[in-house]
Amino acid sequence: MKRGLLLIDRGSRQREASEELETICAEIKARGNYIFTDYCFLEVEPPFIEDGISKCLKQNIDSLTIVPYFLYPGKKVKIAVTDVMKLQKDTDVKFLVTKPMSMHKTLVDIVENRISSTMKENNIQLDKKDVDVLIIGHGSKDPNAQMSLDYILNGLVNEYRNVSRCWLEIEQPDIFEGIKKCEKDEPKVLIIVFYFLHEGAHVKTDINTNLIPALKDSNLKDTFVTKHIGTDENIINLVIERAREVENAN
Repeated sequence: MKRGLLLIDRGSRQREASEELETICAEIKARGNYIFTDYCFLEVEPPFIEDGISKCLKQNIDSLTIVPYFLYPGKKVKIAVTDVMKLQKDTDVKFLVTKPMSMHKTLVDIVENRISSTMKENNIQLDKKDVDVLIIGHGSKDPNAQMSLDYILNGLVNEYRNVSRCWLEIEQPDIFEGIKKCEKDEPKVLIIVFYFLHEGAHVKTDINTNLIPALKDSNLKDTFVTKHIGTDENIINLVIERAREVENAN
């Protein structure tokens, strides 16, 4: 069976996002025994889904594994899957669509790696039980988004003094409210996790537009921010694992 793999990302105009996806696709091809790997975007910027599928179908493949590269299940994922399956009727190549990246223990491990790395880089000698964590997610109208981030919190809550979440937009609590809650808990150290796949505009600009003034208005002193989660080595392993789930079932 000659397999290809296509990642469907939400989309970003930031070059860093495309560079990260290019690196991830190259690693997946090397590790996953695919003859072709590529990515496309649901919106914002080409290549769009139709472009991505068209390019894949020009390769010598029998089966195409399609990975919705999203941290949350919901409307965006449903749109991506619907758009893909509309194109299945035009080809004999079999499309296999994986689950999105959400609600998987590997994501908990990735977040914990980010926290541990940030503590080490900043020479924080405290035991984890004395450290507070705030996770900032994007926000969504879909209730499954909250459930997905709560899955991460539940995986960390027994490891740290306090673990809470807030949202960049759409949902509450927002970043200002999230920081206020952390302030009330009087943390010795607060680690802030950027729960985003790419170093796009949200990570580079939008979060800090709210986070920096929120921290200035607080009494919090020892606060540290992690890198976003998308460049972690285990993201590649998670993509391959999601792919194998559907490939082994067909």
